[in-house]
Amino acid sequence: MAIISNLPKSRVMWLGLLVLGLLLEGVALYYQYVLDQLPCVLCIHVRMLVFVLVLVSVLGLVFCRLPRMGGILVVVTTGIWAWMTERSYQLLGTERGWIIGECQMKSGLPDWLALEEWMPWLFRIHEPCGYTPFVLFRITMAEILTVLSILMLLFGISLSLAMAGRRLATP
Repeated sequence: MAIISNLPKSRVMWLGLLVLGLLLEGVALYYQYVLDQLPCVLCIHVRMLVFVLVLVSVLGLVFCRLPRMGGILVVVTTGIWAWMTERSYQLLGTERGWIIGECQMKSGLPDWLALEEWMPWLFRIHEPCGYTPFVLFRITMAEILTVLSILMLLFGISLSLAMAGRRLATP
């Protein structure tokens, strides 16, 4: 338990999350620009969340040794994974037909946060929602994102609980 609760103070954990985030963004861009699999609004939402994860990971690398900063960043990261789980599940449900709804060609962001205009190469929506490409062994990108998001959410929750338990146990 002590090893787990000390992870947020470790640059290794934040570096691992940074590498994971960059890998996820790299795979998305590879599929878009090399394999010509254009992203839908839900895919772009996931990209935005991964982008925020990358930024939080950089903050973790720089500030993880400050008192309480690791804990705050773990809570933020857990929130990112929770939101990514919801978006990935929505994407999977749309792909499989469990969820039927209007899929707009707009990100839903406020005008003051015009990511699609600032970084169109990363955040431009090209397709309505429907399907995601196969990645490996006939497993779709939506399936992989859903499983990864759930696993990372469970990791974040476990880490948060371990940190809270350690804090309660410390006199």
